[in-house]
Amino acid sequence: MIVVVDYGVGNLGSIVNMFRRAGADATTGSTPEHLAAADRLVLPGVGAFDACATALERSGMVPALRKATFDDAKPLLGICVGMQLLGRDSEEGVQPGLGWIDARTRRFGPEVSAAGLKIPHMGWSDIAVARENPLLPKEIEGRPPRYYFLHSYFVDCADSADVMATADHGSTFACAIEHENLFAVQFHPEKSHRFGLELFRRFAAL
Repeated sequence: MIVVVDYGVGNLGSIVNMFRRAGADATTGSTPEHLAAADRLVLPGVGAFDACATALERSGMVPALRKATFDDAKPLLGICVGMQLLGRDSEEGVQPGLGWIDARTRRFGPEVSAAGLKIPHMGWSDIAVARENPLLPKEIEGRPPRYYFLHSYFVDCADSADVMATADHGSTFACAIEHENLFAVQFHPEKSHRFGLELFRRFAAL
């Protein structure tokens, strides 16, 4: 069972529906008991970093999430701000992240406007898979995979070995990370059609 953590933030229904289209058993969970019963977990997030960090802390599920991820070694997939929450903190706000990945979330800089681009980074972008990994193939149907993005901030990993894939928006940034049983993507796989469906299939098969 894949449980999408319901702490009042994120596109929960879209994520659950995409997993079900991928043939996976998925539901939402809003209690520590739901998380304990999961085989795999998804941490969503949409909007401002501080709002998501505060909502997650107030949900009371962080200890159960930590136990499931570290003590029980269940795979966890962070999506969008859910990816950013795995790091230490964010330039967007003052609340701490979970600190499970040695990373900080930073705002896109002047190189974006210098390249004639806008913030937020919104729309479809190709990604470059940095290394072999269980979630992202280097090609799908003979071309690089592409995903739907909507963000003004990106995760800056202290250890480049954690970077699973990159994308470009004025400069190259990490759009997917992997650290042991922690996985996360900056893009929205639930809005990325066949590319997102393939990622969800692969996560469900871990």
